[in-house]
Amino acid sequence: MPKAPPHSPLPSSAAPSPPPAAEEQLPWLEEMPPKKIVAELDRYIVGQEAAKKAVAIAVRNRWRRAQAPEEIRDEIMPNNIIMIGPTGVGKTEIARRLARLAGAPFLKVEASKFTEVGYVGRDVESMVRELVDVSINMVRSEREDEVYPTAEQRAEERLLDLLLPPLPQVPAPAAGGGSQGSGGSEPGASRPLFVVSSKGDVESRLPEAETEANERRRRTREKLRAQLKDGQLEERDVEIEVQQQNFPMLEMMQPPQGMEGPDINFGEMIQELIPKKKKRRTVHLHEARRILIDEELKKLVDMDDVVNEALDRVENHGVIFIDEIDKITGQRGQSTGPDVSREGVQRDLLPIVEGSTVQTRYGYVRTDHILFIAAGAFHIAKPSDLIPELQGRFPIRVELSSLTEADFVRIMTEPENALTKQYAALCQADGATLEFTADGVKEIARIAAKVNERMENIGARRLHTVLTTLLEEVLFELPDYPIKHVVFDGPAVRERLLRIVEDEDLRKYIL
Repeated sequence: MPKAPPHSPLPSSAAPSPPPAAEEQLPWLEEMPPKKIVAELDRYIVGQEAAKKAVAIAVRNRWRRAQAPEEIRDEIMPNNIIMIGPTGVGKTEIARRLARLAGAPFLKVEASKFTEVGYVGRDVESMVRELVDVSINMVRSEREDEVYPTAEQRAEERLLDLLLPPLPQVPAPAAGGGSQGSGGSEPGASRPLFVVSSKGDVESRLPEAETEANERRRRTREKLRAQLKDGQLEERDVEIEVQQQNFPMLEMMQPPQGMEGPDINFGEMIQELIPKKKKRRTVHLHEARRILIDEELKKLVDMDDVVNEALDRVENHGVIFIDEIDKITGQRGQSTGPDVSREGVQRDLLPIVEGSTVQTRYGYVRTDHILFIAAGAFHIAKPSDLIPELQGRFPIRVELSSLTEADFVRIMTEPENALTKQYAALCQADGATLEFTADGVKEIARIAAKVNERMENIGARRLHTVLTTLLEEVLFELPDYPIKHVVFDGPAVRERLLRIVEDEDLRKYIL
């Protein structure tokens, strides 16, 4: 039985080992109301309101299920979604943005990578194993962020020990040796002085010379600490002891693609048996700090706790986005022989979507409550060509509309990552400013829509080809460009692209 999911907010992203980011982080995606989820998607994706709404409801239902009474929680199944629409309208972009926003484990896979059991290729269970790996990395990163300050302090102390090695410990004299033992006459052997108070209390004190030496050493260590914090010692060389990396021969023992089986990693098993070898390396201090912090993080993070939390998140909050599902869909009744990439893959996919138990290297994972979102262009096959059992596992169907010229104008101006803003940032690296006027943007949108009508309709991806062709000369000449302020208005866009758009032969190869 899966455990009840956690209710605490999770960070929207987690880095492998850097300190926690200071910027404000969004709450966990499932804890956001559907309107807020749609608003976040609106920042990057134009239109497709029906798809955004369906995705927002399905994601929010994960949180609602967590709040339901325990006796009915297991009975609430996820509403899997299938998104239908031509290429370049935003299906994959919705998945990418969900992955950025989600604190839950998220995986995007291509359905065309999988083949039927018995053939060489990826088996469908590997998507669950990959989702578990994503979850493990996510939870481990969160745990590392929590203990990073402690790891940093420990690494700093170890660096100070490298810069100012501790004094060798003087062995204590043997019991009963007294002052007449040979050990008592060694030079440099410091003996504590015992002071008896008037009340009879005995107190041990170090000799005055040793006390001064310790104080001098403490001051030196604090000076080094201050220099370390100010970054004055970053290029100093230090010698550290590091654990030897994986043996190259063990990497070759990984199972080939498509034969992962239960994902038993023989290389890891053998490495556990082989004694850990350490070697000494001389590195710059900033590199030594990175290595030592990494070692301390590994000591501080309890991997058993990470695995338990990660498996729980996969079972109760995991999301798998299956792209290009139409590529495993063939027109039923017209197949003349075994087709390893179509109906067989659908039959293999069915138990995963329906709910089954998958063996991974970290333990067994139930897929009953993983949310599956499928997407496909379906320009040749139809969703009804999927096998009926699989159709029933994707009850929510959303159709995405083709993009118009007006949509292209919005795509180039509204999103935070609009193409015009991306190219402006690239030009800024060379000290130039790039500006598109309103009529220039409209002209680019008109040309992109016109080419999509005449040729294959590839949606918003056509804007990439049009803008790349438009800016090719500018980006090539920009470092030596006499004018550092480049403006593209309607006439300038027409002048540069007219010859290519009108010339059928060139259009075939460039656009």
